[in-house]
Amino acid sequence: MDIVKARTMPGVMELLPGDQIAYNRVRDTIRATFERFGFLPIETPVMELVSVLLTKSGGETEKQVYFTQSTGARAQGKDPDLALRFDLTVPLARYVAEHEPDLAFPFRRYQMQRVYRGERAQKGRYREFEQCDIDVIGRNDLDLRFDAEIPAVIDQLFTQLDFGPFTIHMNHRKILRGLFAALGIEAGERQTTVLREVDKLDKRGRDAVLATLSEDEYGLGGPLADKLLTILNTRGPGAEVLATLRGLDVSHALLDEGIAEMAVVVEALKALGVPADHWCLNLSIARGLDYYTGTVYETLLDDHPELGSICSGGRYENLAGHYTKSKLPGVGISIGLTRLFSKMQELEIVSSSDSTVQCLVARMDPELDHETIALGAELRAAGINTQVVFDGGKLGKQMKAADKAGIPFVAILGPDELTRGSVQVKNLRSGEQQDIPRAEVGARLLAQLGETS
Repeated sequence: MDIVKARTMPGVMELLPGDQIAYNRVRDTIRATFERFGFLPIETPVMELVSVLLTKSGGETEKQVYFTQSTGARAQGKDPDLALRFDLTVPLARYVAEHEPDLAFPFRRYQMQRVYRGERAQKGRYREFEQCDIDVIGRNDLDLRFDAEIPAVIDQLFTQLDFGPFTIHMNHRKILRGLFAALGIEAGERQTTVLREVDKLDKRGRDAVLATLSEDEYGLGGPLADKLLTILNTRGPGAEVLATLRGLDVSHALLDEGIAEMAVVVEALKALGVPADHWCLNLSIARGLDYYTGTVYETLLDDHPELGSICSGGRYENLAGHYTKSKLPGVGISIGLTRLFSKMQELEIVSSSDSTVQCLVARMDPELDHETIALGAELRAAGINTQVVFDGGKLGKQMKAADKAGIPFVAILGPDELTRGSVQVKNLRSGEQQDIPRAEVGARLLAQLGETS
């Protein structure tokens, strides 16, 4: 029989156990933070109907969609009617529209699932990756203070993850659109084109964007483009940036509306206790997606700006307009966990974690196998992740194996311990060994694990 080379397809992340433990801990921290703020979990199928999934896509997005089809349907020449989801936003829109009568609004949902895109396989680009999203969806309207709660979630989350100093950069699409209109850049495709170019400021730099906007096809001219980018270069504490905007020599009703809405968000951020040095107003943040209509967010690690935004999102006026006549405004963010974790590994901000096993029950005497198995069951009942050795060699060899695997404690139950009604417990980190009454070993181990966690 020919041996097929075992290899993982390009564009996916597959981890060894130690790295998977570290990944799971990051994921668990994200989930726990979402739940702490009252977000409810949902999951949607990995496949959606093509007619549903592609209502809001087209162009390059559609080229990256993985269509699915049974062998029988393909043999009959039928077009695929199912495709793998490429994000979690479109499935959320379908979900809310379909279940609207059964949901309580504002609907607060979190979703942590894998999505699929036909990316060209390269470093940092994944075909399968996990997204972690939260959204608050309103019916007809949605209070602006939810726009402040989103960065409060981001702040708590990245403080706990402890990846280093970070800044949540915020802006408002009405401020941008109002500025454009005040400078004579009319609404419609022209504003959208300029907005997309402005969104490249951090990647391309001011001079490159200025040169592009000064080209004839943009219709701005050098002085106007320069004035626009000078204004958009403003960033800093919320109150200061808002004061700068109010003092500009340009005015427009939409600009005033954006400033007023952003002022509400800034005040709510103070009430939520988000530290002033963890966020700023940055007028260059645009978020290229057309459906954002209000507050927008991009989160950057201060020491690693090359990573780009590690958590982004914003407010949109009508999430599910393709699927229902109801107006469902919302605000939310998304974290690309797979890409984030990969980059964190590269920068050695996260490292492989120890085993999830907290205690190894060693095998001292084959005649006591029944007792060691029972001891393992007792430790698990006490809440300790326990592995029992069934075929170990010498005790020293078992100790070395446990230490190599990152297991912190070894429980030893031999004939002498059985007679005394005790268990020897060795802490492999400190080297300390204790003789503990068997009835107390679970509680004592739990206490020591709590001290070392």
